[in-house]
Amino acid sequence: ETNTLPFHPFENQQGDILRMEKEHQVLKEQLKEAEEKFEQLQSRSLEEIGALEELLKKSTEETQVSQNELDWFHQDSETQMKKWQQEKKENRENLKALRSTAKKHSDTNERYLKTIDDKEKQYNVCLNTFLETSNKFANEKGKLEELIKKSQDDSQECEKRAVKAEVSVLQTWKETETWKLKGTIAKAEGNLRMLKALGSSASAAPVLKSQIDSWEIFIANVKKQLEKVEAEYEEKIELVKNGARNCLSKVEIVDFPSP
Repeated sequence: ETNTLPFHPFENQQGDILRMEKEHQVLKEQLKEAEEKFEQLQSRSLEEIGALEELLKKSTEETQVSQNELDWFHQDSETQMKKWQQEKKENRENLKALRSTAKKHSDTNERYLKTIDDKEKQYNVCLNTFLETSNKFANEKGKLEELIKKSQDDSQECEKRAVKAEVSVLQTWKETETWKLKGTIAKAEGNLRMLKALGSSASAAPVLKSQIDSWEIFIANVKKQLEKVEAEYEEKIELVKNGARNCLSKVEIVDFPSP
């Protein structure tokens, strides 16, 4: 997205396309310089030929040169002409090579531009598809979040009702068991009062003392059992209110035999 990676398959490393464009520009400048040099050389050669021809005409009109001097002049002119023609030929070949290279780079540049345009179109198609999919998922996510919130609210309400129901059951069991134990204690205390009333006489006191002691021990044990049952049921109720699970069970009660 930020053009920091090579553009495969047209780049082996980052900046190949920019480097080719710079080389293309350099070749253009070299071609321009060669054309200017060729024009300057052609102009200079034409001027030199004109000057030589004028000099030849002037020399012929003014003096009669020897055949050797004339041959030398012609040879020199031919040498200069061949040299100029050779330079001209070389410049033409260089110009042709530069034009071929420039055309090659121009074709490559056009091909790269076309490829970039095609890739950009593909990118836009993928981007539009991604945006549509993203919007669709966002809508579905919103609906799911609403359903999750509703489910959480329902779950919390169910948990509250469940806790309330468990507390109610434990409270009922507690009241039932404590009512039974309190009834047992009340009966035992009635029997104890009766025995104590009968044992008020001196003759019956030794006989009933052991029974009175047994009933007192029995009442004390049942009261301890009552305290234990109440405490354990209260503990279970508090655990359920604090979110504990698997607490819905009856407290184990020891059945003490009556004296």
